[in-house]
Amino acid sequence: MNPFKVIEPTANEVPIVISIPHCGTAFPDELKNDYKEDKVGDLDDTDWYLDRLNSFAAELGITVVYAHYHRWVIDLNRDPESVPLYNDGRVITGLCTTTDFLGQPIYKTGKEPNIEEVKRRLDVYYWPYYQKIQEFLDARIEKFDQVLLWDEHSIRSFVPSIRPEVFPEMILGNNDEKSASTKLITKTLENLRGKYQVNHNDPFKGGHITRYFGDPSKNIHALQLERNKNLYMDDSERHYHEERAGIMQEVLKNNFKDLLEILKYPL
Repeated sequence: MNPFKVIEPTANEVPIVISIPHCGTAFPDELKNDYKEDKVGDLDDTDWYLDRLNSFAAELGITVVYAHYHRWVIDLNRDPESVPLYNDGRVITGLCTTTDFLGQPIYKTGKEPNIEEVKRRLDVYYWPYYQKIQEFLDARIEKFDQVLLWDEHSIRSFVPSIRPEVFPEMILGNNDEKSASTKLITKTLENLRGKYQVNHNDPFKGGHITRYFGDPSKNIHALQLERNKNLYMDDSERHYHEERAGIMQEVLKNNFKDLLEILKYPL
C-alpha cells in the first residue's frame, strides 16, 4: 500500500499542490499489533477529515497529496534527523514518537521502534511522500514557472502540553516569511482574517514540509495553515460539521483563486 493517496484535479491543472500529512488513520500490518489497543482504538493526534474538507480542490485544478498512515507510524512533518523544530520548551512529538501529545505511551512495552526501525520507516513511508510532492512541484514548475505548496493541518483548540492558552483560530506559518513570497503571505492573511482570528508564525512557523520545500528564490512557495478543529468539526472536535466546514471551504476556495491570480505573474 502506498504511504500516500492522491486526489487528481478534475479541471485544468494549476500551480498549487496541497499536502495533508496528518490525516491518515491506517497502520501497516507489520506494526499495528505493536501499539496499545486502547490507543489505536481511539486515535488522537489526527488531523481529522482534512481530505474531505479539501474535496473542492480538484475542481479548481489543484492536486492533493495526503497521508494514508497515521502520524504515529512516522510523522511526515518532522525533521528526518529528529532535529527539533522549536526550542522553547513546548512538547512536540518526534519523528517516530513513543507518546501522544499528552505524554501517554502509545506502544506496548518493548515494542518501541529502535534506530534500525526508524530508518526503515523513513525509507518505506516518509521519503516516498516527499518524493511524490517533489514530483508534483517539479511538474508545475516546468509548466508554470512557479508553484505554491499549501500544507494543511488542524489541532485541538486547547493542548496544554504545547500551549497554556487556547490556540488562535488559525495560524499561518511560513518560517518567518522565508518559505513564500510577501504577496502570497499578505493576500492569504487578508483573506483568512476576513472570517477568522489568524496569527502569523505564532505559535507555529510551519513544520518540516514547509521549511524543506519552500524556496522562493527557486519559485517554489510553501505555506502551512494550522486551524482549530472546531472550526470545521463539532464542539467535541470528533465529528465533521457540514455547516462549519462549508463556511471554511468557501474561504479557502476564494483564497486559492486569489493566490492563483498572483501566481500568474512573476513574484
